Amino acid sequence: MVDPIISTKQLTKVLMDGGSNLNIMYVEMLDAMGIDRSHVRLIGAPFHGIVLGKQAIQLEWINLPITFGDLTNYRMETLTFKVVGFHGTYHAILGSPCYAKFMVVPNYTYLKLKMLGPCGVITIGTSF
Repeated sequence: MVDPIISTKQLTKVLMDGGSNLNIMYVEMLDAMGIDRSHVRLIGAPFHGIVLGKQAIQLEWINLPITFGDLTNYRMETLTFKVVGFHGTYHAILGSPCYAKFMVVPNYTYLKLKMLGPCGVITIGTSF
């Protein structure tokens, strides 16, 4: 788990899942962040693998800025999140699109992520 800044809020329970092909945000989290629903776009295409043995219907998608790092060395990119209406344990799930956009190098032994920032390497540790 990591604690990036998504939009203008620092979220504390964000799962980095390199095996997932989706960036997922939950409707209840969007509401808690105070993001206006006029920024989301309706799609309604099903996807599989989030709820075991069931397909899920994404309600909408949204582009949000996400920031990793600290005040001295940070990196911000805009990611597309699939917005879903079911309850999740995490605030958001960041999958392989996030890994690719930030060019993240995971180290599963030490539970660290490394990415290039403007002032050198940014090392992200777990917030668990």
